[in-house]
Amino acid sequence: MSTPPSYFETMYRESSDPWRLTERWYEQRKYDLTLAALPRPRFRRAFEPACSVGELTLRLAGRCDALLACDRVRSAAETAARRTRELPHVEVRRLTVPAQWPPGTFDLVVLSELLYYFDGVELATLLRHAVDALEPGGTLVAVHWNHPVPEHLRTGAELAEILTSVPELALSCEHREEDFVLQTFGRRQDDGAAPRSPAAVEGLV
Repeated sequence: MSTPPSYFETMYRESSDPWRLTERWYEQRKYDLTLAALPRPRFRRAFEPACSVGELTLRLAGRCDALLACDRVRSAAETAARRTRELPHVEVRRLTVPAQWPPGTFDLVVLSELLYYFDGVELATLLRHAVDALEPGGTLVAVHWNHPVPEHLRTGAELAEILTSVPELALSCEHREEDFVLQTFGRRQDDGAAPRSPAAVEGLV
């Protein structure tokens, strides 16, 4: 079974920032690495589910023309919305994925500290939504904690194997540490070709 909603509600009832995302150096460094792993300097429209209090959202905003972020917990979504209210190209909604998935397509989908909360059925549904919403040549980035946690159904390394097996996604970057696994994928073109590398785009190879 997926991690129940009560777990998240309890976490945010006890603290407005239960994972201390705004103050831990570990989180700040991980966010910097996440942005550095993106293959393009700018994206047209991005989607960040499970945005929590919006710490990564603020950083992504500088790389996107439009950014949609969401969280299932009302207080978290409200905090993220408040922190990004001066950024008109950022929209924050209260949504529960995968049951509630926004319409339209994206050229960037960010799955940060999210996938290990879902059982096999919901995980497959979420990944199908993410792939279907990702434009050909678009980018999907996933980063997950790699230590066992009672509320996590999988580790970051286990999720990395699942993501790598998705046929529509071509792995373009992988960064592994003891604490987390970061992967960047490109959505294959209709003919199955992987997106060009940053060096290829700039004519270096």
